[in-house]
Amino acid sequence: MGYPQDLLSSRSIIKHGKYALIAPEGLVKNVVPGFEESDVSILSSPKLGASFVDYIITMHKGGKNTGFAGQADVQSFLYVIDGKLKATADNEEYELEQGGYIYCPAGTKLAFENLVDGDSKVFLYKQKYTPLEGVAKPKIVTGNTNDIPEEDYDGMTNMRLQDLLPTDDLAFDMNFHILTFDPAGSHPFIETHVQEHGAYLLSGEGLYNLDNEWIPVKKDDYIFMGPYVQQACYAVGREKLSYIYSKDCNRDPEL
Repeated sequence: MGYPQDLLSSRSIIKHGKYALIAPEGLVKNVVPGFEESDVSILSSPKLGASFVDYIITMHKGGKNTGFAGQADVQSFLYVIDGKLKATADNEEYELEQGGYIYCPAGTKLAFENLVDGDSKVFLYKQKYTPLEGVAKPKIVTGNTNDIPEEDYDGMTNMRLQDLLPTDDLAFDMNFHILTFDPAGSHPFIETHVQEHGAYLLSGEGLYNLDNEWIPVKKDDYIFMGPYVQQACYAVGREKLSYIYSKDCNRDPEL
């Protein structure tokens, strides 16, 4: 990037264990074994206070990962923001274009490679899986958000939800969703709950309430929301605001 042109400043805010806003201009490239011809930035991790790890990855021509996660107790999820990938899991191949995704249950190694001459951009997640007695572990799930209808959120037509994984299957201890707000749309109330989120903004601008602080956010920002941190969003500007986010679910907290 060369010499700075102004005073050093950042929009990023880090409150360990509570919440974080990470702006793209402050990201650094991490060396992570298994990645080739790829720029990898680690967004959330247990060092921030999250129970999961999120990554944003730009895969250049020839970029690939030969085997992500796959440990007996670690599940993973990949979402294609831009470009086109080939993903391989359990000896099955899947082509994923923009909006495409794949979930791999614990014990399933995920390999993926860039299929275009330019860059592909990927949001990647991993987390330990909590089994449920008497319930078989989940299967591989793949799809594309462009094929999933948007559902009005809590009776509001200016805020809509897409569920990327089954919501009625107790085998899953997490889910991924996309929320989309029309300009001036908002949550119906400020939420306070046990679940934590990792959210990546796909489009638009807004004001996000994090721990009762209203913070400006925009496309390509990343937000970590810890358990019981107040949270809500207003969309502002001329575009729809949309973000993909993870949520832990379907389990009783352990003592």
